[in-house]
Amino acid sequence: MATCFLLRSFWTARPALPPPGCYLCPAPAGAQCRSYARGPAGLPADLLRGDSFVGGRWLPVPATFPVHDPASGATLGTVADCGVPEARAAVRAAYDAFRSWKEVSVKERSSLLRKWYDLMMQNKDDLAKIITAESGKPLKEAQGEILYSALFLEWFSEEARRIYGDVIYTSAKDKRGLVLKQPIGVAAVITPWNFPSAMITRKVGAALAAGCTVVVKPAEDTPYSALALAQLANQAGIPPGVYNVIPCSRTKAKEVGEALCTDPLVSKISFTGSTATGKILLHHAANSVKRVSMELGGLAPFIVFDSANVDQAVTGAMASKFRNAGQTCVCANRFLVQRGIYDSFVKKFAEAMQKSLRVGNGFTEGTTQGPLINEKAVEKVEKHVNDAVAKGATVVTGGKRHQSGGNFFEPTLLSNVTTDMLCITEETFGPLAPVVKFDKEEEAIAIANAADVGLAGYFYSQDPAQIWRVAEQLEVGMIGVNEGLISSVECPFGGVKQSGLGREGSKYGIDEYLEVKPRMLRKFWGDVQLDGDGSYPGLSIHRLGDEQPPVQRVCGKGFDS
Repeated sequence: MATCFLLRSFWTARPALPPPGCYLCPAPAGAQCRSYARGPAGLPADLLRGDSFVGGRWLPVPATFPVHDPASGATLGTVADCGVPEARAAVRAAYDAFRSWKEVSVKERSSLLRKWYDLMMQNKDDLAKIITAESGKPLKEAQGEILYSALFLEWFSEEARRIYGDVIYTSAKDKRGLVLKQPIGVAAVITPWNFPSAMITRKVGAALAAGCTVVVKPAEDTPYSALALAQLANQAGIPPGVYNVIPCSRTKAKEVGEALCTDPLVSKISFTGSTATGKILLHHAANSVKRVSMELGGLAPFIVFDSANVDQAVTGAMASKFRNAGQTCVCANRFLVQRGIYDSFVKKFAEAMQKSLRVGNGFTEGTTQGPLINEKAVEKVEKHVNDAVAKGATVVTGGKRHQSGGNFFEPTLLSNVTTDMLCITEETFGPLAPVVKFDKEEEAIAIANAADVGLAGYFYSQDPAQIWRVAEQLEVGMIGVNEGLISSVECPFGGVKQSGLGREGSKYGIDEYLEVKPRMLRKFWGDVQLDGDGSYPGLSIHRLGDEQPPVQRVCGKGFDS
């Protein structure tokens, strides 16, 4: 099991959380954020598209479905409601494009991805507004997501030129093994609503860099971000059929997902979402033995040991738990705090929440907590709080729906939590922080590892020996050590157990879209007729340096590629 862990030095102080203020725009305190008069709900009309994007063309379909603002419930617009026929057509377009895209040089693929990245950066403010409008996250967070999203295109534009093969010396002296890496084919990409831009580029950037083509089915709550990316991809010169988007409503999502997973022209499935849905897609993909990448549910433990710097741990807890109102797959779900610092941690955590968190519309100045995505999400948080209180937990702060109504819920902190409560055994996906008290290190690790999922985990300690012990024993794919934010384009992202298969981002992400093809080659230079100067016609051998044994580079017609 390979685990990535991000380690923050525990011997230096970390800056405190910034005070509440205008995170969203440069307007002075008390001023209203600038409104945008273009497009539905004041959004940029040039990036707001409602049709499907297939084969380089915007294609309307007979049916549409509405997209709502989760903060107000208002309709932002209507989007093409694609079904199975449209999904099949998109796959065919991607398959036809793959035949030429796989032959495009890595230099050109790199250049096109870089142009796409440049266009994202040029349009970053408008793209962020689209995210805030359809997902509800505060504008500052949306701006951060666009930067994170664009960086995957930049990263994989560079990785496209680093797809290396291998030469293997076999047991037979007259044979060599050559290993090539080739694009796998058409990839079906199914993405969630909580990161409607970054979850696309993290997958699509790797796929296109490898030479694959893609069909993207975005979440029904947030299709506009995927379609805006299509508009920019088209402007960047990504060839027709290489990047396709087929939005669909919740009622058609199941049949479209099945169509993508069972289509014989699709070679790869990449999905981010719930474990339950992931299992269904795996079942469909198994019939044709497709390659799959799955980034599924999490139940991240956040452990604070007696040796930890409590202030630093509270800062990390705030960053991990309340980003996107707790609606991230890697956010802390279970807080485990050692008895010696339990009361201090709970007190300081509550103070930080009350001081720094502001619930409101994502476009409103000073908002740090937007709405949950829909009523069902609010009901789940409410259910977890009520269950915990019924079983003896104490509400330290929050605990109910916010006075704004709708999809807003108060950031909530619970103490005296036990391991039999729903908030400890199920992923909440909301602004709820339950804190469990433990006595010994072994107890905390046992609680953390009791889950059948293992995406991310966090712990705080200033004991070097404990840091290495715990990091190795936690059964998760990614670990933050004295750090509450672990996502980075340079590091592999993925989980263990029922949290998924494969890794995204980093130098490993591109391998998910490549086939390894070995070739056995008998030596062709053993008994050849050489020219008078001792060289083989059409073949040159260049010595590189004075290494012993000498390093040679073989170039020639038919031998280099």
